[in-house]
Amino acid sequence: MLKYKGYTGRVEYDDEAGIIHGEALDLRDVITFEGKSVEEVGQAFRDSIDDSLEFCEQRGEEPDKLFSGRLMLRLPPNLHRKAYVSA
Repeated sequence: MLKYKGYTGRVEYDDEAGIIHGEALDLRDVITFEGKSVEEVGQAFRDSIDDSLEFCEQRGEEPDKLFSGRLMLRLPPNLHRKAYVSA
């Protein structure tokens, strides 16, 4: 996994093509990147994120919000207590 400015990228190796390719996971837009080395794919990921953020700024749009880590859900009281005690 790659991390940059709070965004995450997943990478895979394509043996037939001889490239490393990946996708940004934290965006609604599909953002892909590739390279022939770890350094190249890391730079391509950072460039893709920067390009996406710049594109949003040029269009006057807010970029996708990153996940806060908070998940709101309703639980039965006894399960809520067990989760609290376990945490």
